Amino acid sequence: MKNNWNQNEANNFIKSYKQKNISKDLALRVYTTQLLGKNNKLVLHGGGNTSLKTTAKNIFGEKIDVMHVKGSGWDMGSIDSPGLPAVELDPLLKTKKLSKLNDFDMVNLQRRCLLDSKSPNPSVETLLHAFLPFKFIDHTHANAILSLIDQPNDVEICKKIFGKKMGIVPYVIPGFDLAKLAYKVFKENEKVEGLILLNHGIFTFGNTAKESYDRMIKYVTIAEKELSKYKNNILNKKNNSKKNNKLKSHIILPLIRKNLSVKNENGDYTKWIFDIRVNKNILNYLDHKNLKNFTSRGTVTPDHVIRTKSKPLILNIGNLNQVKIDYLLHKEIEKYKKNYKKYYLKNKKFEKNAIELDGNPRLIFIPNFGIVAIGRSKKEAKIAGDLAEAQVDIISKAESFGRFSSISEKEIFKVEYWPLEQAKLKTLKRAKLTSNVVVISGGCGAIGLAIAKEFLMNGAEVVLLENNSINIKNTPTDIANNCTIIKCDVTNSNNVNKAIVKIVDIYGGIDIMVSNAGAAWQGEIGKVNTKILKESFDLNFFAHQYLSQACIDIMLKQQTGGVLLFNITKQAINPGNNFGPYGIPKASTLFLMRQYTLEYGKFGIRSNGVNPDRIRSGLVSDKMIASRSKARNVSEKEYMSGNLLKEEVLAEDVGKAFLSLALAKKTTGDVMTVDGGNIQAVLR
Repeated sequence: MKNNWNQNEANNFIKSYKQKNISKDLALRVYTTQLLGKNNKLVLHGGGNTSLKTTAKNIFGEKIDVMHVKGSGWDMGSIDSPGLPAVELDPLLKTKKLSKLNDFDMVNLQRRCLLDSKSPNPSVETLLHAFLPFKFIDHTHANAILSLIDQPNDVEICKKIFGKKMGIVPYVIPGFDLAKLAYKVFKENEKVEGLILLNHGIFTFGNTAKESYDRMIKYVTIAEKELSKYKNNILNKKNNSKKNNKLKSHIILPLIRKNLSVKNENGDYTKWIFDIRVNKNILNYLDHKNLKNFTSRGTVTPDHVIRTKSKPLILNIGNLNQVKIDYLLHKEIEKYKKNYKKYYLKNKKFEKNAIELDGNPRLIFIPNFGIVAIGRSKKEAKIAGDLAEAQVDIISKAESFGRFSSISEKEIFKVEYWPLEQAKLKTLKRAKLTSNVVVISGGCGAIGLAIAKEFLMNGAEVVLLENNSINIKNTPTDIANNCTIIKCDVTNSNNVNKAIVKIVDIYGGIDIMVSNAGAAWQGEIGKVNTKILKESFDLNFFAHQYLSQACIDIMLKQQTGGVLLFNITKQAINPGNNFGPYGIPKASTLFLMRQYTLEYGKFGIRSNGVNPDRIRSGLVSDKMIASRSKARNVSEKEYMSGNLLKEEVLAEDVGKAFLSLALAKKTTGDVMTVDGGNIQAVLR
């Protein structure tokens, strides 16, 4: 493993943090924590922590011993000094005298010891860091270490490879008991440079940030060199395994969503978001004859169970057709859930107040296709996907080196139903549209962005379809970073179908469509060129139909309902002079919306429209405002606020209207006007 310490970078950290009145030691602590966190062979999603012991002054001006330790929720790869909150050390050290300390009392103590009450909760392994008498301590779940120690003869292996340089700590769930045991092991040989925590990970320590970091890289490298002596018989096979093109993701993934989703007590579907992982290593791994055997033994490190469950669901789909795939999915997912129920009932005695979690898998392994990682959001699904890829690396090497083994089912259950995690679940609140995938055409224009903002604020996964490269480039960062943007000409049905397949590949399905793309063509209807009418119909009618057809196909496979929303315009009701080329196709779109209402309501798919008027956007440009105000013989200001409320209507008002209709569970076939009041455009 490469040692990424760079003295110039380290000096820059020291210099930069000095300007913030932050010490050299803490600056270097941040630096090496980032070095560890940026290496996904060492740290993934909270699977590690670091600390620094130093001094500070309390509110009385007294010098006290403190420890900076990684705070809960911080990513080590991008951590900053607030992510390493300081805790008073002496009260923590006094707990060494205790024989017992439950998790909640431990967390309360750690919070009371925080110098800043606004800081995040210190790591659950804070006491372990506190007990070890070193200035700098690093902890990771390094892949190579796990491949070596997830073995039946783990102690023998560690003694042979690391000798007396590393202490060996038997598996104990993180917290007070682990801290006591680790300290006991350390005291038996205080010359060790680190600790191997069996089935868990590795700690290294030193008197400087560099020394502790160097030791981490040193011992992980030793593990890697030992593993390299053994050919990886799982990943380095001589076959030419490829993704089976007959297994169509846009068929399989919506069907998986269908069979995972259930109606809750409110009549809403609990939906899931996917993250697909596929490469040569994964395909070889999934193709192995012993896949079910070695993946059913448990997780590679205990904390993964919270994200991945203890084992994946393995599906051999082969060349089955859609009906048979659906049947197989239903049967295997129900079987998985029943087995999970048995697992819960068998082990709940170990955590008596445990609230049963849902029994759905978080990883589905499909040979010749890939890994489907599952979460309630794209972020959660990506975490499960990252951990699945780590599992492929760790287990394949562990099996090639010896025989992969995990902790017992009882211990896995205790981590999955850890009271600290259960407490988080009790207070967890999902946003209104969590797990819903929303597709917005004309997504990077003024109205599209306003719509996207509303749906993002309500927890949805948002995809923006946009054909204007300038609009894509100018998308605000806060939206671009939280959406998927796909360049798509919605007047081209092939383009639309490809975009929908891509969306399904990324998220697993589609729940809400907002067909928003449009442009305004003008001209006297008796004289207008046919070419102009055709162009307007392509964008203002047929584009709505192409997108609706493609989305309906996915929604029907999912069988979890769905929402079709259309940006229609008041022109469909109240035509304006010389605006027929725009209004006529939009009037057709109004009836298109109602046709979908009529034909797909029985499937729980709602169809509604919004009639906005005079919204500043790419469509209603300064040039158009000038033209239309002239046609109506009013000033531009009067034109934009020419409604009963005498208020200009904004793009954000349209966004809120679309959101409102998306959330209106008992409304379909409706048209919501967003025009400030135009009596001529009122629907009768």
